[in-house]
Amino acid sequence: MAKPLKGKANSEIIRKIAKHFGISRSNVRIVAGVKSMNKVVEISTQNPKK
Repeated sequence: MAKPLKGKANSEIIRKIAKHFGISRSNVRIVAGVKSMNKVVEISTQNPKK
């Protein structure tokens, strides 16, 4: 796991979550806890219109 240096740990968390769910990193964002060990992450997806 990346050390919290210049946001690299946050980037690594986003990368791993995106990879786990098979989605783009742009669909994952940290909504709380950017500077904390505890984070709240939002995963957004787009549902196709029927």
